[in-house]
Amino acid sequence: MICLSKLLNMNIIIVSVLTLLVIGALSALVIFLTSKKFYLYEDPLIAEVEHVLPQVNCGGCGQASCHGFALACIKSDSLHNMVCTVGGKAVMEEVAAILGKTASPIIPTVAVVRCGGSCELRPHLNHFDGASSCAIVHNLYGGETGCSWGCIGLGDCMEPCKFDAIKLNPETLIPEISDSKCTSCNACVTACPKGIIELRNLGVPAHKIYVNCVTKDPAVIDACSVACIGCEKCVEVCQDKAITMIGKLAYIDSAACTLCGKCISVCPTNAIVEEKGTTPKP
Repeated sequence: MICLSKLLNMNIIIVSVLTLLVIGALSALVIFLTSKKFYLYEDPLIAEVEHVLPQVNCGGCGQASCHGFALACIKSDSLHNMVCTVGGKAVMEEVAAILGKTASPIIPTVAVVRCGGSCELRPHLNHFDGASSCAIVHNLYGGETGCSWGCIGLGDCMEPCKFDAIKLNPETLIPEISDSKCTSCNACVTACPKGIIELRNLGVPAHKIYVNCVTKDPAVIDACSVACIGCEKCVEVCQDKAITMIGKLAYIDSAACTLCGKCISVCPTNAIVEEKGTTPKP
């Protein structure tokens, strides 16, 4: 009886093992046939192009990932306006060589924070005792100062920056952007609820002139001493026609500006700033 019991138990084990093997084999066959049925061919050039990209998936190229950008480069008839902002000219030339296309000339750009209203020049009138978020403050009310257009200073723009290019100045409470680290990925531009960060052409060597204000209300001068008051004096002296008025706000087109600096000297509120560097962006 004992031997018969052992034999039955062994048979059960064998049957179970065989059943599992059959199920596994059938499952593998189904997966194999399914993969053949729904197989999607991917051009090997996609992997080759993706390999030379920086793989930071920052979105600066307009695509959700480096893989998406590689696919877009292959599908496009030309590389016109196709730019990997992180890799720059060197990477785009590699991509062009792989695809047998011509890379477009790349004009270096850099993000700038268009607000000069430091604590000294734009005094705080109240204190927001809530979540440390520019977006929340922006949606609740105008902010802690008398200027509802300027920088809130809680650092929402720093969080999405993958390149450590933005630091909040502890004294002015305004973010500062490093020209050498900024890759123009546009993440900070999107993150700013006030819309005061923009990408501008980066002169050589790292030279920029821009209106450091985004207010649409000249009366804000009562709250911020460096606000643009829309006097148009800068427009009058600009021989390059690089300055236009958007409502009551002066705006300098970085593509047309020759960096002559005449507008700086006539601005009565010092709203136009000039920044010079020593390291041009590649």
